[in-house]
Amino acid sequence: MAASDARVNVAVSDRIMVHLWEQDHQADHYLVSFEMTRPGIAEVCALHLPNVSRTMRELVTDGLVSEHTRAIRGEERRQKTWQLTDEGRLESRKRIEKLRSTNVLIRNKKGKLLEIRADEVSSRLQTGLTLLQVLMHAQHEGVLNFGDIRFGAIIRPEEKNNNPGSISLLSGAHSTYHIRPPETRDVHGRSLEKKAIDEWYKSETPMFVLSGIAGCGKTTLTSFWIDSMISSGKDIHAMYYPCQPWDSSLGIATSLLHRIGIGSDDKLSDPYGVLESLPLKPGASFNIDLFRRRLIAHLLDEKEILEVKPSDLFVILDDVHNIGPEGDHLFGALLQISEVTSMRLFLISRTNLAFYDRRDVHTRGKVEELILTGLTLEEIVDWIDQLNLPNDAPAEEIYAATGGHPLAVELLEIYGNTLHRDWLRFLDEEILDVLPHDHRELLAFLAVAEKPVPWKTLAKVSQFNGKPPTSLLERGLMLELEDGMWLHEALRSRLLREVGTSLEERSTKINQKFD
Repeated sequence: MAASDARVNVAVSDRIMVHLWEQDHQADHYLVSFEMTRPGIAEVCALHLPNVSRTMRELVTDGLVSEHTRAIRGEERRQKTWQLTDEGRLESRKRIEKLRSTNVLIRNKKGKLLEIRADEVSSRLQTGLTLLQVLMHAQHEGVLNFGDIRFGAIIRPEEKNNNPGSISLLSGAHSTYHIRPPETRDVHGRSLEKKAIDEWYKSETPMFVLSGIAGCGKTTLTSFWIDSMISSGKDIHAMYYPCQPWDSSLGIATSLLHRIGIGSDDKLSDPYGVLESLPLKPGASFNIDLFRRRLIAHLLDEKEILEVKPSDLFVILDDVHNIGPEGDHLFGALLQISEVTSMRLFLISRTNLAFYDRRDVHTRGKVEELILTGLTLEEIVDWIDQLNLPNDAPAEEIYAATGGHPLAVELLEIYGNTLHRDWLRFLDEEILDVLPHDHRELLAFLAVAEKPVPWKTLAKVSQFNGKPPTSLLERGLMLELEDGMWLHEALRSRLLREVGTSLEERSTKINQKFD
């Protein structure tokens, strides 16, 4: 199992020493390439120019590097360059040997996250990446993906003896996305929600946002809806991208281009130069505005230079809350792209998204939202009626205890227990245990209240300073009603199972305010 906390951090001097080692074939040449100059070293090693100059002075002083003025290929004037000394070559070998054993995260052809040595990455990803390129991508992006179009064509092992023309360039990039959502459990109820998605799909609104707390069935509903559309004969050219905590905006953009059919090996597939808008070298900035403009030009193809007209793409981004605020610019750009092209966006999140505002939802017609809550009592009754249980299950008790959360009914179906320990464990691990202490205290006070509590009262008894926590409101854990603050019924039931002095003290404090 890959470690989730893997980090790569290569020292500046190590980067430069490895780079000069990789360029050592140009040592003592009269004419050298751009990579031997200060700007070239800065670009390859993802450094600012002053950092290169400062480190070079130190390496020259230590006798590891020598400085020269040489002619540069393609340049009119001579420039300052550097190369390793004999002592520097010995030192570089030592540093390279150590860096080779650095653990790096990759996602292989099957989409599995692995943690392997840096010197194994190139062969496992079937690319021609150097050790330094591997380390730089790992440091700036976290995970290297099989089939990343920036890495060029997939290099097959020679022993396979593929026939000429049989290699499918960029194959394997599908490891980062799928062409339809995963197969999930059956959907029970949700008739109104299905109708809402149907109506959005028939409209011209470019983006749909489905939100709700963990495990409430967002992906299940989406998968069911897509399957029903395909079964009815709809030709949906979909891209389903499950966002992981290690993902980035660049990873999503790269996969999107691959799904559209843009590849680094074929100029005919990218006449508008969309791929050039991606940072092809680690550490370079991602020009999202250039990416947006060129992708719009590609999808519209007003010049009619594409051999194959792009399909109407349906992009599903699941768990976008994992990307965090740094994804807002890309998501905003994708929304702008979908406004003027045939691309449709379907975003799934546990939190409210911040890259659009209320006007986009209510007046501009750009976004439609649906907050997925628990199943209704009637839907739970219908579901339980379909189960082969030895005794009549108390639907009212399940609804009151779980707020209609589908996972609780699933566990009832599997184990026959109204409140199975896995349900309680799910609430603890996925929701309660990850909350800051003061946020959990707010929910704990609400759990013992008999009715909604005004925010000033709740903040005072829980000794909380400031406004209602945005994270609790966005995730639907705490509800802001007309009469005050309240909380999700599933959490209320879970918190009330905690007994002892703390529970009694909270109950006394909060209820005294209403006496």
